[in-house]
Amino acid sequence: MSEKMTAVFTVNLDGECFWSGMFEGTEKRPKTLSMGDYGVKRGLDRVLKTFHDHEITGTFFVPGLIAKKHPAEIEKILNAGHELAFHGHTHRPMHTLSKDEIEEEFAVGTEILTRISGKRPTGFRAPEGEVTKEAFEAAVRHGYTYSSSLYDDDMPYWHRNLSGELLEIPLNWNIHDFPYFAFNYGPAFPIGQSRVASYERVTENYVEEFDAYLHYGLTYVPQFTPQSIGSPGKIQILEKVLEHMELYRDQIQICTCSEICRTK
Repeated sequence: MSEKMTAVFTVNLDGECFWSGMFEGTEKRPKTLSMGDYGVKRGLDRVLKTFHDHEITGTFFVPGLIAKKHPAEIEKILNAGHELAFHGHTHRPMHTLSKDEIEEEFAVGTEILTRISGKRPTGFRAPEGEVTKEAFEAAVRHGYTYSSSLYDDDMPYWHRNLSGELLEIPLNWNIHDFPYFAFNYGPAFPIGQSRVASYERVTENYVEEFDAYLHYGLTYVPQFTPQSIGSPGKIQILEKVLEHMELYRDQIQICTCSEICRTK
């Protein structure tokens, strides 16, 4: 067993952009958009408080449109000492965009995050849906040094065959809350409609993966989405995961995505 593992707690504050980016016509669906708005209005504060209580500094991936619409919430994230990273501008899946549209996503979203925070973001996470080589190349052109978008490893690695250096900090669907809990009738999400998951079992999934990552000395990168994890009941999942982690704090290096990138 490795003496130290790395844990990187990440948050996707995509708000209503998740729904508007994934489905056409949602601007006429206030009930659908309200689920995303809940994450900004209510869920974010619960996530920030839980991180504060457990002395966790994380990385928050935010679309440009959400940052523009909710600058006070971005200020809360920054004042708490967390890293701000890029999650697209409109949150449209990048495989549906032309090369010029991808360039615009990076240019406009990066400018908004930089202007609001006073600091240029160094990392990005592709919105839900597929990502493309054109998106990775755009990230390099805009000065990004890492991506956290793919699911093909348990440890960070450098992308190959790009015009510049870009570190990938890979993910694991089993430790992402949104696929367990996101639900909407119309537009149907998920299409098969069979969800929501057991809170207890989801907690166990996060904990069991943590124990395995600790055993093998891997890089644990959970994802949390305020519109799902931030409800009064589900925030307890995050709390219980962090309480379990406290038992092994001396064996864990907790850092942000940008801190990982600086050590590689």
